[in-house]
Amino acid sequence: MSRNGRGDGARPDFPEGAAVVIGGSGGVGRSICEGLARAGTDVALTFRGNESAASEAAEAVRAAGRGAAVHRLSVGDAAAVTSFFECVVADHGRIHTVVNATGANIAMRFISEVGLEEWREVIESDLGGFFNVVRASLPHLREGGGSYVVVSSVGLRRWPARDVLSVAPKAAMEALVRGIASEEGRFGIRANSVALGVIETGIFLRLEGRDFDPQWVNAARNNTALKRFGTAEEVTDAVVFLASARASYVTGQTLALDGGYSI
Repeated sequence: MSRNGRGDGARPDFPEGAAVVIGGSGGVGRSICEGLARAGTDVALTFRGNESAASEAAEAVRAAGRGAAVHRLSVGDAAAVTSFFECVVADHGRIHTVVNATGANIAMRFISEVGLEEWREVIESDLGGFFNVVRASLPHLREGGGSYVVVSSVGLRRWPARDVLSVAPKAAMEALVRGIASEEGRFGIRANSVALGVIETGIFLRLEGRDFDPQWVNAARNNTALKRFGTAEEVTDAVVFLASARASYVTGQTLALDGGYSI
């Protein structure tokens, strides 16, 4: 494959500069970082606590022949997020892609069981953090155009019991995605999301056997049309496509990657 990520002499999937992956140390995030590198772009990835996993993700990017930078970042710190994007631009010249792939071990509860402080913490961390990312990155993407891709939840289409703390903030994040697509398209900025069903990596593997008992796992699998769960590589294919020039006329859309769970 050629350096442009296509191997066919056609226009490159990505321009010069870097893709940013917020949450690049996670199971899905690492796969996305590697996929972006294979498609021909350098990657700046963030982590919150797992530095060793972030370093492994960076090594995977370098093994694919692209540059990688690792940054510890709490997206709840607006000033730190602003400084992070300024640093990436200083190092790479420009930012052309921002992927939001963060995910935490959120408690599985019915709405009636969620406490007020727990609710506020999740909304501030997930939704507030994403807003900080958008606010800090938009001026840089306006310089030459670019793309946002948000990893979301198919729970917005078919409600998953006890998953309100994951789904509710993502509903507002998807509203922001559509707003960005509508308002920023004149600057060459696109925004899309990938709504995930159960993916066999990261959070699912950490919660399997605890919040996800064998009965839940079997029921979730049987509720998909394909009778299986997704993989990190399948998520990566969708995210890289939406971020790349191959989707240059796609914006404001949500792609359900759920094996048919939502139909």
